[in-house]
Amino acid sequence: MNNYSQLAQAFVGLADTLVDDYDVVELAQQLIDNSMVLLPIAAAGILIGDIHGELHVLASSSEETRLLELLQIEADLGPCLLSYRTGTQVVIEDLRADPQRWPDFAARAAEYNYRSVVALPLRLRDERVGALNLFSNDIGSLAQGDIDVGQALADVATIGILHQRVLTQSDVINQQLQSALNTRIIIEQAKGVIAERGSVDMEQAFTMLRVHARTTRQRLSDVAHAVVEHADTSAIINPR
Repeated sequence: MNNYSQLAQAFVGLADTLVDDYDVVELAQQLIDNSMVLLPIAAAGILIGDIHGELHVLASSSEETRLLELLQIEADLGPCLLSYRTGTQVVIEDLRADPQRWPDFAARAAEYNYRSVVALPLRLRDERVGALNLFSNDIGSLAQGDIDVGQALADVATIGILHQRVLTQSDVINQQLQSALNTRIIIEQAKGVIAERGSVDMEQAFTMLRVHARTTRQRLSDVAHAVVEHADTSAIINPR
């Protein structure tokens, strides 16, 4: 499959989420998956703002990336926060060139062998809901064409997150975003349950949850809620 076909499929997949009952968390994870397939990056993560403007991790390509995103939030510093707050793209070609700018972030990124990062705002007109971080193991920026693809994917996902039919109803938007953040907490709890019962790591547990949700045609959030509420998890851990 060529890059054009993959890109087309990515946009179709994101567009399919623009329905009444879409799952914001799954939408964000789909954006991560698409970014990893279409762009020459090592990892990706998404931070999203709540009703108070505080950022939270909504999706990531790995547990390492999730921890790196959390570190930005705790330090209140980092390229993703800067992109979210300014609504602009932040391109850092070498994180080691100025380690004192974001010392904790730069040190942890180096530990994970991430040498450069591009942060793209999740935005629609004047609305900003979060940012997408794209990490690379190499020094240097992504090609402009790759940045454009990443921003286009982020823009489409933003439409889904905001839900274009209620763009003028800020109270509804806030409720949707807060619900997504609450759902993310439930999913993290469900990952812990599956990891413990299945003797797997957190990344494998998340994959199991997503596969089961897709196989059974359920929303990821519904599966996670069931797991946390002590549902039988045998089909998730040992699928037929």
